[in-house]
Amino acid sequence: MWHRVGSFLVLQLSLRTCGLYRWDLCWIAARGRVGVASVVEWRSELSELHARLGELFVRSEPRRQAGLYLEGLLSAVERKNGWQLAEHLGDARPWRTQRLLSHVQWDEAAARDLCRAYVVETLADREAVLIVDETGFLKKGTKSAGVARQYSGTAGRIENCQIGVFLAYAGGNGHALIDRELYLPKEWAEDPARRKAAGIPQEVAFATKPELARRMIARAIAAEVPFAWVLGDEVYGSDRRLRIDLEQQERPFVLAIRSNEKLWSTLADRMGQYTAAALAAAVPEEAWQRLSAGAGAKGERFYDWARVRLMRLQQPPWDHWLLVRRHPSKPDQLAYYVVFGPADTSLATLARVAGRRWAIEECFEVAKQEVGLADYEIRSRHGWYRHITLAMLALAFLAAMRVKLKAAPAAATASGKKGQPEPDLWSISARMKSAISSAACNSSPV
Repeated sequence: MWHRVGSFLVLQLSLRTCGLYRWDLCWIAARGRVGVASVVEWRSELSELHARLGELFVRSEPRRQAGLYLEGLLSAVERKNGWQLAEHLGDARPWRTQRLLSHVQWDEAAARDLCRAYVVETLADREAVLIVDETGFLKKGTKSAGVARQYSGTAGRIENCQIGVFLAYAGGNGHALIDRELYLPKEWAEDPARRKAAGIPQEVAFATKPELARRMIARAIAAEVPFAWVLGDEVYGSDRRLRIDLEQQERPFVLAIRSNEKLWSTLADRMGQYTAAALAAAVPEEAWQRLSAGAGAKGERFYDWARVRLMRLQQPPWDHWLLVRRHPSKPDQLAYYVVFGPADTSLATLARVAGRRWAIEECFEVAKQEVGLADYEIRSRHGWYRHITLAMLALAFLAAMRVKLKAAPAAATASGKKGQPEPDLWSISARMKSAISSAACNSSPV
């Protein structure tokens, strides 16, 4: 049913008595923002994703519940936990959503592969980057798998939390999360009673965060994900095994390192191991270049950049460098990166590649605020993987719809019309929430 409200044309989404969302012609089409054609396209895209996710389930009821769970993550529900999602879906209790994460038989690894394939289908770019980083999930208790007092970058201090290590894919058309691993601290790995209570399989042993990163990167390579560079912060850049592994596979990387990381190079005509800070201090002023690290919220992000060639056993066409970034107005603020890449790579290219690591931070922010990445209330290890994977799939849907909606302003501009600003993940999520949240207002039973 159509309703006109003020300057908006509302196409009402109805919640059927069976508990399923039926979108027939259901959206909120804001004048000048989303047209009827976009309404049909969005519904079609989500229906196709539901169908692909449904192939992971043998029985119809959990297949249906998984689709509802995914739509619930995309809805305007404030917190996407079991109780609030159940209320949103019309259930008196959250047992259906809880069973989906805990007892129903389905393969969360296959869902991860589906998410990765879906992202690559939409965002594939030979110049894309893989970005590895971790994020914390604050917890109050002690029984959730992997929870411990440990440093959380999310909180900026040591907190009682779980740590998830993630892999993001970022190309010219957008970015999304494509893989995840739950970090299991040593005290958990060595405690049989806690492992059993949290459903941690015997074969799951302690692994460092860089080791988890290597596994995810290996899966991406095995799946033939197209990318040009691997990026990561100091946790991963300081892991020499990760660097050597990527070098041996001839996979270029720009990985942040600490100032005291020792590297082989030449200083004062003497070859040896020197700290990144010492090598940077010896760079002459004329060697620094003011270059952009890419566009930010306030325009191009300019820094001073320099690089120092490192002495490794590299063979053409590859080379190694220490890359240094200096703040233009605060010269004592330096960032360091170890680089492996084609020998003919320009400094300007390295600056832009290093600047692309922000994409995973936006993925975390949008995923936590918009699709409930951190809103789970389940203790088991496989429950964590299931919720996180479905939230990643919801984020991937937003990224896919952003690509489709970006085409409309581009087409309008090409035809001589004044184009609309390109949509971001936040605006895409807002439109999705508006549509789904209208469901409860004008339900019409069948």
